[in-house]
Amino acid sequence: MPLNRRILIAASLSITFALAPLTGVFAASPAPAKGEHGMVVTAQHLASEVGIGVLKRGGNAVDAAVAVGYALAVVYPNAGNIGGGGFMTIRFKDGKSTFLDFRERAPLAATKTMYLDKDGNPVKGASLDGYLAVGVPGSVAGLEMAREKYGKLSRQDLMAPAIGYARDGFILNQGDVASFAGSADRLAKDPAAAAIFLKPDGKPYGIGERLVQPDLAASLVAISEKGTDAFYKGAIADAIVKASGAKGGILAKPDFEQYAVRELKPVTCTYRGYEITSSPPPSSGGVIICEILNVLEGYPLSYLGAGSAETVHVMVEAMRYAYVDRNSALGDPDFVDNPVSKLLDKAYAKDIRDKIDPFRAGVSQDLMPKGFGESKETTHYSIIDDEGNAVAVTYTLNGSFGAGVVADGTGILLNNEMDDFTQKPGVPNLYGLVQGEANAIQPKKTPLSSMSPTVVAKDGKPFMVIGSPGGSRIITITLEAIVNVIDHGMNIQEAIDAPRIHHQWLPDKVYVEPFGLSPDTEKLLAGMGYHLDLADQTWGQAAGILVGGKSLAEVEKGGGARYNGAIDSRAASGEALGY
Repeated sequence: MPLNRRILIAASLSITFALAPLTGVFAASPAPAKGEHGMVVTAQHLASEVGIGVLKRGGNAVDAAVAVGYALAVVYPNAGNIGGGGFMTIRFKDGKSTFLDFRERAPLAATKTMYLDKDGNPVKGASLDGYLAVGVPGSVAGLEMAREKYGKLSRQDLMAPAIGYARDGFILNQGDVASFAGSADRLAKDPAAAAIFLKPDGKPYGIGERLVQPDLAASLVAISEKGTDAFYKGAIADAIVKASGAKGGILAKPDFEQYAVRELKPVTCTYRGYEITSSPPPSSGGVIICEILNVLEGYPLSYLGAGSAETVHVMVEAMRYAYVDRNSALGDPDFVDNPVSKLLDKAYAKDIRDKIDPFRAGVSQDLMPKGFGESKETTHYSIIDDEGNAVAVTYTLNGSFGAGVVADGTGILLNNEMDDFTQKPGVPNLYGLVQGEANAIQPKKTPLSSMSPTVVAKDGKPFMVIGSPGGSRIITITLEAIVNVIDHGMNIQEAIDAPRIHHQWLPDKVYVEPFGLSPDTEKLLAGMGYHLDLADQTWGQAAGILVGGKSLAEVEKGGGARYNGAIDSRAASGEALGY
């Protein structure tokens, strides 16, 4: 069938249905990990072991998530953190769900123009490097609230593995040392950070060497003994505030004392009979994933095929329209009236489909609102326990090793999350996102995020737990994993490993991972007017779990392993562990 004819058929479909998934040949992937009682998938193998250990000791998925959160702060310092913040999506065994927002907040002394020069232009690096870039951390408060409300085990029990790895050290593997080597020059600029992560000669640690973090161990012990007060009201906060004041920052003790976690209602939507539960504002993730899925629901993606020009066309156009909404309309719900119900409306999705030209690429500039990213160094982990409680956590320092600074004596790397705010409406941030007034800097405001910890259910039971790092690409990474399983019949490992595409409205480019599309498909898309950016690097490190089988076909047939876990093959140190 000619290309244009097939696109026209896809674009004109107004009924929602799914044809049988194709079972084509995909790139080779290892088999998913299997487990009958629980599954933990993280970007660092030692943290995965910590999580499984908690489940085996009788802890639930929330307990495991808390223990993993603290462990990653030790063994995955480029993104794991207690000096940053994040989100936790929980789907309980009874089908109820909740969302914890422990994202960083702007300091009380923050101003809308704090990163602009006298001419009103962004100062290079001001929102990324050093103490002026640091938002008020939320991870300790978030992990402790989760444990207190929904966990079963003690704080001391859950923090003991992290304390042990910080005090006694751990042996670095190839994936660990790669992150240190890539950030050595930046870490060397801060004496306290250099003393931890670089050897006395200034060189990064190598494979097989042991990283010991005694100051971090002491901070973790204090938190273990005294809870959140140790971090927000005691010596740790005092040390961070002192360092900030001495080195050009604006953090003050009241910033820490007034920090509070928000418990919010997750965003929910349906896609071909599956229920999606994901992150609400101040994350754009759940809203925009649902908006894109609502648009795609009108097309027979199973028939069109993974990686075909037709599939890429409709996916890119859905992304284009959704990212306009993401970048112009969404923000912290305490400061912005987010049009969530409109963006989740399936009638709104139909309006978008009606605007998509079946033959030509859209033009992003034509969608510019009137009046008018994020770094990859985030990390995601997915956990499910024997009772069926599912937890998806994405947390971040923003840039690799955050702002690259450690307050003396704390051992805690601090975030550079302030870069996620709009420094100047209409001006691209470091990662190319053009954002609007809704995400402007204000005291105590949370910057808009793309983090998308997501749980998918079917017929009232958990089906999939998924999420990823990747900055503004988190949304499309998570989306594509869901589509690959539901529409394209891939098993959970194949769905996560499959090459990715991304479009974020501006710049008007389709980013494509290496070997993501065939040369024939690239030519067809170029002929439709797309500007392809053929990347020389991959992006994201998704962590996923599929319940009832390794693929949709196996789930429907029955007889597969209860839990099937997959860590992205892009994650050099990660592991999926089941028991």
